[in-house]
Amino acid sequence: MKLSKELMYDAIVRKDTTFEGVFFTAVKTTGIFCRPSCTARKPKIENVEFYTSTKECIAKGFRPCKVCYPLETLNYTPPEIQKILDEIQSNPQNKIKDLDVEHFGLEPSFLRRWFIKNHGMTFHAFQRMYRINSAFKKIQQGETITNSAFDSGYESLSGFNDSFKNIFGVSPKNGIKQTIIDYKKIETTLGTMVTCVTKNGLCLLEFADNKMLETELELIAKQYNATIIQGQNPLFDEIEKQLNEYFEGQRTQFTMELDIIGTDFQQKVWKTLQTIPYGEMRSCKEQALLLNLSKSMRSVANANRKNRIAIIIPCHRISDVDGKLASYGGGIWRKEYLLNLEHKKNLYQK
Repeated sequence: MKLSKELMYDAIVRKDTTFEGVFFTAVKTTGIFCRPSCTARKPKIENVEFYTSTKECIAKGFRPCKVCYPLETLNYTPPEIQKILDEIQSNPQNKIKDLDVEHFGLEPSFLRRWFIKNHGMTFHAFQRMYRINSAFKKIQQGETITNSAFDSGYESLSGFNDSFKNIFGVSPKNGIKQTIIDYKKIETTLGTMVTCVTKNGLCLLEFADNKMLETELELIAKQYNATIIQGQNPLFDEIEKQLNEYFEGQRTQFTMELDIIGTDFQQKVWKTLQTIPYGEMRSCKEQALLLNLSKSMRSVANANRKNRIAIIIPCHRISDVDGKLASYGGGIWRKEYLLNLEHKKNLYQK
């Protein structure tokens, strides 16, 4: 069936979820765009335009709706699942069984499929990962192996030892010598992002659909000689808080601790990125001149591409020599959105 304007308008009036991902509704009078199933008040048909992607909507100047969150991807965490995640994070020693899942209002089979799709493991494997993470940190803080195992919900030392070795490749006795990187997916205005944190600070922040993400995760695991594992870290809350403030136009500088590994040259390039003022752009040539590397512009551009902390180390503020937008790992459409967000804020301040 052809998707006529009348058919799509009828779908949004009925809040038809079967059209999710097929098209998006852009409202000319408000400047926002929505999912087909958005529950907000419906505009008149003459005030509506339809697009097949969020990218088109943003390119036309529309903002994402705060009722239906059209930019949240398939990785978006439904509220019912978020409640379960909150429970795991607060009490990793407690085992949530299928019967408990039903008490949260979910079907165990649905929960299993969602975790496999979004985290690459079953829900019960995810729980085990959190318990191991919790026990690992207790051991590194000086707790005995026995107390760490039982406090984290394990019923036997042998079961704990096997699980620990499967993940870290060593016995708990040697676990104090190991390093972990805590991993979490977070939702932002521009879609799902992956964040990784060491005990010293943020080491990776990338969009989940970045084609280089898997390579970057492998690289940081090698650089830090660490195991990347799902876990909770106090810095995650601060990262989400500061990103939310940034997207709301309430923050122009980030203040969180960073823990980034790179060559001396890369570190210098990344530091110059952090000196570009909010709402402004700098060409790769200008950046090279600032570093007294006018003949190494290509190397500077390559180091920019190796930046693994999106937004906070603002490589989106770099342009080509001719002033056009340079490539961006998260996609040019996201780069345009970030620059427009900052530019509008700057205009308002002036």
